[in-house]
Amino acid sequence: MAQKTYLGIDLGGTKLLIGEVDEAGHILRRKYYPSGFLNQQEARALIFRSMDDYLATTAEAGCMPQAIGAGLLGRVDAEQGVWEQIDPRRTCHMPLSEELSARYGLPAFIDNDVKSATRAELRWGVGRFSRDFVYINVGTGIAAGIVIGGRLLRGSHCNAGEVGHTTIDLRVGTQCACGRHDCVETIAAGMGFDLCARLLQPQYPTSLAIPAEGRVAVQDVFRLCREGDPLCVRLVANAAEALSGLVMNLVRMSDPDTIVLGGSVVADGYLLSQMQPLLQDETIRFVTHGVQLTAMDARDAGLLGAACVAMDGNA
Repeated sequence: MAQKTYLGIDLGGTKLLIGEVDEAGHILRRKYYPSGFLNQQEARALIFRSMDDYLATTAEAGCMPQAIGAGLLGRVDAEQGVWEQIDPRRTCHMPLSEELSARYGLPAFIDNDVKSATRAELRWGVGRFSRDFVYINVGTGIAAGIVIGGRLLRGSHCNAGEVGHTTIDLRVGTQCACGRHDCVETIAAGMGFDLCARLLQPQYPTSLAIPAEGRVAVQDVFRLCREGDPLCVRLVANAAEALSGLVMNLVRMSDPDTIVLGGSVVADGYLLSQMQPLLQDETIRFVTHGVQLTAMDARDAGLLGAACVAMDGNA
């Protein structure tokens, strides 16, 4: 009997990843497509074009997946299958589940990318022992999936978890696209390291390469911080303070027994090691499983999450 597989579509800020996943969470095959800054119509065209290519070149002949799941940037009404917006400046009420199903003849479901990764954490990660946890994705931006009593918090407008747009008592001087200053993601996310490096460079000597185009490489910041580079030491200290403050605020708000960190910025564990001394014992005393890195590979979390969307349907 052929194993059941699920087709996942992971749309991130720089790439689109399509692949097939089995019920145990094994990625059987995948293909990468560059994306970049897109509006929703452009993103839909990229998804369809890439899906057509994937099915023609990579999918196993004669094996039909059970369903399609997509994890998408921005605000998604998973229950209705509607992609509401990439961001407030790029809004389009798009019934993408229905469109995918009509085009490919399979049940299709969609969700926000970080909520999708949280579904994978719930199914294959800390959800095996915890029903109350917070998954914080620290990549290009920052967002969270908040699980309470085994249920993923969504909110009245499917916008719960946008915790990157919170502030703490740290005055760096960054301007966020949301209109506020010193949002956590403008300090501790990939885009935040770049923004802060450019903002603070005049104040600190540095060997960090700051490109005219593209972003500062976070791994270069970490390497130079270890070597004592003054700018990079400041950038990492600010990021650790911002992210640890965010963690403690979320602990006070939702009372989780586990905090899980995922995403490319925290994947090597260095930033977590800088955060740990800042986490106050009184605040995190009930976080019985601690603050830990996800066991999922940062490169796979979005695809695994999209496959979970396909498995779960519009839950």
